This record gives sequence, C-alpha cells and structure tokens, in this order.
Amino acid sequence: MAKIIEGAKVLTPGEVINNGAVIVGDNGKIAYVGPKDLAPSTAGERLDLGKLTILPGLIDIHVHGGKGITFGNLETLQEDLQTYSNWIVQYGVTGFLTTVTGPNPESLTAIIRSLSVEFEASLPGAQGLGIHLEGPFMNIAKKGAQNPDWIHNPGLEEAEMYLDAGGKWIKQITIAPELPGAQDVAKLFRDAGVSVAIGHSNADYETASAALETYWNHVTHTFNAQTGLHHRRPGVVGAVMGSDEITAELIADLIHVHPAAMKVLVRCIGVDWVVLVTDAMEAAGLPDGNYQLLGAPVNVSGGKATQADGTIAGSTALLNQCVKNMHKDVGVSLQDAVKMASINPARVIVEDVKGGSLEPGKKADLIAVDDELDVYLTMVNGEIVYSKV
Repeated sequence: MAKIIEGAKVLTPGEVINNGAVIVGDNGKIAYVGPKDLAPSTAGERLDLGKLTILPGLIDIHVHGGKGITFGNLETLQEDLQTYSNWIVQYGVTGFLTTVTGPNPESLTAIIRSLSVEFEASLPGAQGLGIHLEGPFMNIAKKGAQNPDWIHNPGLEEAEMYLDAGGKWIKQITIAPELPGAQDVAKLFRDAGVSVAIGHSNADYETASAALETYWNHVTHTFNAQTGLHHRRPGVVGAVMGSDEITAELIADLIHVHPAAMKVLVRCIGVDWVVLVTDAMEAAGLPDGNYQLLGAPVNVSGGKATQADGTIAGSTALLNQCVKNMHKDVGVSLQDAVKMASINPARVIVEDVKGGSLEPGKKADLIAVDDELDVYLTMVNGEIVYSKV
C-alpha cells in the first residue's frame, strides 16, 4: 500500500519545501516529492508530520560498530549485523558500510566472505551497503588506534584474494599511497569499481597530490592520522584542500577536529565534497566505561574514546549528531549538512543513482526529525522501521 507523508517541511537536493508531501509507492520507491497542494490524489496510508522535517536517510560509510558491537566477529557476525541494523535506525541511519580489518590476510578474507554472504540478504532495519577495508595497507607511522601488528605493505596477490572474497560488496579501501606497491594495488581496486581513500598516511604533499590525480578519489577521516597542513610542508591535508572533485571524510563529533578546521575544509573543497562519518566503535550509544577496539583496551570518558597512551580510538559519535554539529557549530545550512551525510556518501560508493536524496524514482529511505535533529520516524525501502510519532 502506498504511503503519503504530508504537512512536513521537506529537504530535497534543490530546495526546502514548506508544507510538503512525499508519496511512496507500493514498490518502496518515491513517487512524488513536492508541495502538498500539488500532490496527485493517491489512496494509501496517510501520515501527517506537520511539525517535523523530512530528510533523506543518512548513510555512514565509515563505522566500526556501536551498541557493544564490533563488526567482524565471525562467531556472532549475523546476530551483530541484525542487532546493529535494528538499533541504528533510531539515529537516522538507513545504510552503512561495515569498516573492518583483521590480524592477518586469512582472517580478513574470512570476515569479508562472511559479510558478503550476509549482505546478499536484506537486514531488518538499516541496510548493509558493503565493506570498507580500513587496513591492512597503512603507514605504521600514522597508525592511530590501529593495531601495529595488523599493518603491512600492499601486495597484489593479497588484494586479489580480498576482491575474490568480497566481489561487489567491497565498496571502499583505505591505502597509504607512499607505501611500496600502493600504486598497483590502488589501480586494481579502482578498476574493480572500489573507492580508494588516502588514510593513515605519512605522505608528503607531492606524493598525496599525485595519488589524488591517479587512483585515489577519497580521503579517510580528513585531518586525522595523516600529515597535516604546514606552510612549508602542506602534507596530505594540503593536498586534499588543493584538489578538485575529491571527497573527504570528516568526523564531526567536535572531538576529532576543531569546528574552525571543519569550516576551512568546507570553504576549500565545497559542500558537495565533504562526507560526514562517525568512525564509531562499540561504545557508541553506551555509557562511559572500558571497551575494546582491534584487540586493545579503550576508555571512554565524556564521550571521548582513548587508548592508554591518550590516542583517540575511534569515536562514540552518532551520525544525526554529526549533522547537527555541522549545522550548529560549523555554520553550514541544514540542507548542506544533510547533503554531507546522505547524497555525498552515496556518491562515494556509487549508490547515488538508487538513493541518498529525496527524488522520484529513488528508494524511499527517509527520516523525520525535529529541530534538534532527533529522529521520530525512519523509513527504509518504503517500510517504516522505526517510529515514535
């Protein structure tokens, strides 16, 4: 049965529609978006959400887990995905990549293969859109919270093993371009349609710029675990800010990056190229306390996750809060902040034709929020999977 959402403010890629309407067809796709008084007469379930704002569902392409779950545990993998899928919709996420790595190539291959099997089936809430390999092809000098024993140089044989195991489900990989063999491995993944990101990199400006002109099209958590901007050594950050049509992740939790730095990035590359991510670990959505990340203990205090030496260890962020931070603390419009967490990440993983924005013909993945970006309703593929209206 069709669903008619009416009376609410609606954010589309091109405009903000007051007293708008969204009609969702029986096929789970959007049939109409526009002013309520111009909507075609349609029979179906009617939802009056006049005090709320309708946004496209949020997409997190860099998240390790949450609610006590870490992606990649083979013993509980299916249950973990189901639980996470049902839980994260209350924060507006309708699609996500599982960000994983492993202690050795064999273990990581097994994780990739198991995740791929699960993604072939539909999840109950937010949908698993694929896999982000954050490792093992990193520079140990910029390991961040990554386990140093799990890091090594790229190799074609190993890369081919991952692609064989994951097929179409590997959507993104992080590779430090300065490493031996990085160019050949990056080309292999790009030729397979995978987004290749600079990350955990000690590259200088020249190396990073050359990478962004060849096989690297994306940047993993900009500013973090990469060479920073110095007026004589621009580093990876300088290369990103000086590049055209490069998408750049941003952990907008107000812990990883200062709002002023976020504003500089937006001004340099534009709102169409910033991608909000959480980089969340198992403590997301849970109280302060002691947790684990990649086999190492992590303490969460005041929402900040750190290892024993003070290294930031992922985040406890939620994506709707990151959108709110970009709007309230960085000063971008709500429409642009939403774009950074919906259509922009969809474009990175080539999901933008099917979703990521409120347009006729696209999947009806949408959320209804109040002025504080608290979520009141989440719809995935035309079905309501969370509601407190």
